[in-house]
Amino acid sequence: MEKTIQTDSGIVIAPLYTQPVAMEERPGSFPFTRGIHASMYRDKLWTMRQYAGFSTAEESNKRYHYLLSQGVMGLSVAFDLPTQIGYDSDHPMAEGEVGKVGVAIDSLEDMEILFKGISLEQISTSMTINATGFILLALYIALAKKQGADLKKISGTIQNDILKEYAARGTFIYPPQPSMRLITDIFAWCSKEVPKWNTISISGYHIREAGANAVQELAFTLANGKAYLKAAQEKGLDINVFAKRLSFFFNAHNHLFEEIAKFRAARRMWAHITRELGATDPKAQMLRFHTQTGGSTLTAQQPQNNIVRVAVQTLAATLGGTQSLHTNGYDEALSLPTEEAARIALRTQQIIGYESGVADTVDPLAGSYYVEALTNEVEGKAWELIQKIDAMGGAVSAIEQGFIQDEIARSAYKYQQEIENNEKIIIGVNKFTAADHVTPEVFRIDDSIRVIQSARLQSLRERRDNTAVQNVLQRIRQAAGTSENLMPLVVEAVEHLCTLGEISDVLREVWGEYK
Repeated sequence: MEKTIQTDSGIVIAPLYTQPVAMEERPGSFPFTRGIHASMYRDKLWTMRQYAGFSTAEESNKRYHYLLSQGVMGLSVAFDLPTQIGYDSDHPMAEGEVGKVGVAIDSLEDMEILFKGISLEQISTSMTINATGFILLALYIALAKKQGADLKKISGTIQNDILKEYAARGTFIYPPQPSMRLITDIFAWCSKEVPKWNTISISGYHIREAGANAVQELAFTLANGKAYLKAAQEKGLDINVFAKRLSFFFNAHNHLFEEIAKFRAARRMWAHITRELGATDPKAQMLRFHTQTGGSTLTAQQPQNNIVRVAVQTLAATLGGTQSLHTNGYDEALSLPTEEAARIALRTQQIIGYESGVADTVDPLAGSYYVEALTNEVEGKAWELIQKIDAMGGAVSAIEQGFIQDEIARSAYKYQQEIENNEKIIIGVNKFTAADHVTPEVFRIDDSIRVIQSARLQSLRERRDNTAVQNVLQRIRQAAGTSENLMPLVVEAVEHLCTLGEISDVLREVWGEYK
């Protein structure tokens, strides 16, 4: 009996693909299956980013300058857990977490140090921040203004995708409805004040890291995107304006062909979703996306093997047509990446970009019987899930009912069972293991960071105009109970040196916390 081979999403792989596929679609044209630009990488390679942030703003600033000197084209900022969930570094809840998984940012002064010697007008910055995304955006804009930058030229992205936090990641603060209000406030404000800023990066990455398969990652991400479109339309925003500033953030795992099919299907599906909701401008129908290689695929056993995994995942992202890419360090299953690991990760992108030939033609795998069939199958299965979510009333309702969380949990359990039963082979883990474990140098963050940040906060509170601080915080408190756009007030607040925790706490008072 012939062996059945299937992807993690349950798509059965045929032994041979022979059915001819009509390839009449052109890159740069609806529905963008083959890419959002007619020439793709022939004119310009994807933006090579390295996600970095740890310890204090000073330490992260040094890493940014190092990465820029090595050829990074855009910065990607990781924030520590207290920053992500709205606590200042001296808050009791921050103990043991300051500077650990990202950089600690409490105020505009930290932001100035973080980007010291870097012109915000000349660099594109991506910030992985959600519940407090509106505050970090305000800090970034306040710093740009201090630098004398033209806000119309400032470019970058805040993740700002709160729905996936409820479903997969957990760094939420407020209930879903006021959280969605913050997101639409950002959409409206940025469309006028910072028109080149990507106001949301709808993230499948963390959905996949939580255990979803490729089809689930695609379906749940696009369902969330659809919810954001509808929320903005309900606020009276024009889809042809705000949808141009939406971007996506996907994961790249090890199954080269399923990942490529996922990216191609994503563009086609989003084009149809936006058109059905009224988008007529092609730029409002385009799915632009950043990719990160799969953190959960990295192994602590034989960590150098991860260099090969990351290379395969980089090929998947670039053959799939990503707009920007972060490649993981081989040591990330053990610690934050060392400088050497970050350099190897960047060189992986550069070698594939400049030496492999993937950039020489648009959509190199188009017309492959296998890739075209797999693209159609991934799309079909993703539509089935989206239809279930639509029947529940959309992504917010599906999350509130626990549907998305349950689907992810089942997928994660199945994947782990397959590894434990040796049905799925992970090199170095359940096959080709080594008795002697070689542990590379690891990068550790000292707990003294909290002392440094706390002293800085105490000094800031003594030096600033506390009357002005209380005044603007009270105005935010009042506006939170109305439909007034909060972004101008938050920018004013950070300019008066209000801290991230103080602004977050004012809104906690008004909206409460989501449990």
